[in-house]
Amino acid sequence: MMFCRLRTHQWCFLLFNIMLFHALLFGGDLLEEYFLHALPVTYTDMQILKIRETARKLDMHPLKTNISKSYIISSSEACSDQEVFLLAIVCSSPGNRTRRNMIRQTWGNVTGIRGYTVLTLFALGKPPSETTQLDISEESQKHGDIIEGSFLDSFENQTLKIVMSMEWTVTFCSTARFVLKTDEEMFVNLPSLAEYLLSLRTHLEDIYIGRVIHQEMPDRNPQSQGFVPLSQYKEQYYPDYCSGTAFVISQDVARKMYVVAKDTPVLVPPDVFVGICAKNAGIIPIQSSRFSGKKHIRYNRCCYKFIFTSSGMKEDELFKEWREISDGKDCTLLETYYGLVACRVLTYFDKFQHFNIDTIKNEASRFTN
Repeated sequence: MMFCRLRTHQWCFLLFNIMLFHALLFGGDLLEEYFLHALPVTYTDMQILKIRETARKLDMHPLKTNISKSYIISSSEACSDQEVFLLAIVCSSPGNRTRRNMIRQTWGNVTGIRGYTVLTLFALGKPPSETTQLDISEESQKHGDIIEGSFLDSFENQTLKIVMSMEWTVTFCSTARFVLKTDEEMFVNLPSLAEYLLSLRTHLEDIYIGRVIHQEMPDRNPQSQGFVPLSQYKEQYYPDYCSGTAFVISQDVARKMYVVAKDTPVLVPPDVFVGICAKNAGIIPIQSSRFSGKKHIRYNRCCYKFIFTSSGMKEDELFKEWREISDGKDCTLLETYYGLVACRVLTYFDKFQHFNIDTIKNEASRFTN
């Protein structure tokens, strides 16, 4: 009854505040989607055309006949008897078997969407311990989903892990239409992601989609672990690239990136390396706000049924939340809307709380000094 008595200016004020609330909540993502949207490109650069032609004619037979040179464990038969729609490659630490088992029991247990095959594999480097190596070999025999490179698994060699993943894809799983690269601490909604990829009726090539990082500057601090010297990268900004926490590429992009990888400097962050490879191959990253990047999204069932990823998932959270979103109960459009609003508001609260704690710590440290 009270709403009926509102005057025109009161209704305008109410609508303005509703619009302002939504603009603050979703405006950033909408702007990113608009300004970082990949437009169709006509390629005239002869170097890019040459790269694309080389990618089409790739001959991986020599690698197939000498597997032991590049891989300790190859799982080369994982794709051989099936046509894979979405291949998920999870970059994992050799000693983190617990996390891999957790993924196998939750989102990595998805094997198909609407009759299309989904396959999840784990990419590792070589562990420093022989005991850990024996454990990995036993794990591989049990599950058949391990790809282990012949390089030492270390912070400095994470780029090699990505190169290995692309190499393995174009060599042993060349029928996979799309490839998801993600990290072991992520939640991935494979059904939601696969449904989105199935909706792409046209433009099925040059797909490189994720949370796009725009105009990031290289770390020039020599004391930093992520230090990038000018000799390795001279530009002021990195090219736009997708956050390495999770991104999707099409099979043709994997081939093109593999071709240019050998001529790309490796002493940059792994996800930046992929972005540089993409730029050199004439591929433009596509922004999607349904990828979380490095952000942990506060849980809401209908929100999590819509988004593609969330970072920093704890073990107890992952099991509980995966059971809830896998219960088969769909969300209505209105429930999805309220779920996204709830997710976003709670995530912002977390961000501000984290910011305030960091500010207090910095001020306390400054006062002590």
